[in-house]
Amino acid sequence: MKEEQVILVNANDEPIGLMNKLEAHEKAVLHRAFSVFVLNDKNEVMLQQRAHHKYHSPLLWTNTCCSHQRAGETNIQAGKRRLEEEMGFVTELKELFHFIYKAPFDNGLTEHELDHVMIGYYNGEPAINPEEVEGWKWMDIEAIRKDMKNHPDRYTVWFKIIFDEFYHYLEDHKL
Repeated sequence: MKEEQVILVNANDEPIGLMNKLEAHEKAVLHRAFSVFVLNDKNEVMLQQRAHHKYHSPLLWTNTCCSHQRAGETNIQAGKRRLEEEMGFVTELKELFHFIYKAPFDNGLTEHELDHVMIGYYNGEPAINPEEVEGWKWMDIEAIRKDMKNHPDRYTVWFKIIFDEFYHYLEDHKL
């Protein structure tokens, strides 16, 4: 199987090449990514727990799904594709904002991403892919914020960064 490639970008989100995903994380090269937050009608976020066999951040909680766009794929297409692959459903997504972050992992890899944050709404139960996801739950936004403060070790390093940006976006835009 061919290793997945990520889209290398500059700070303006202009593509400058492709690189194997693992190599990009080893070299901490800036690349395009996305993060999807799915909310229900109670304003709760669907969180996923990463599968126990993942090569980084196993069993940690994170947003509904996140990954990398493929060459020729829009941000929304990528978000819908990965949402279906990981969580087993599709819903309409809306891009909210993007920002750059850099987050090292304990295993020597580093996320250096220009992350496109998207939101969608869904009230059903996911059909999780056990290759990707260990578990899932709905959680109130304020409860996430409090639990993340009290138990930061339960959450992925990138989710702590992305959630803070997402939280402030919601405050500023009253979604």
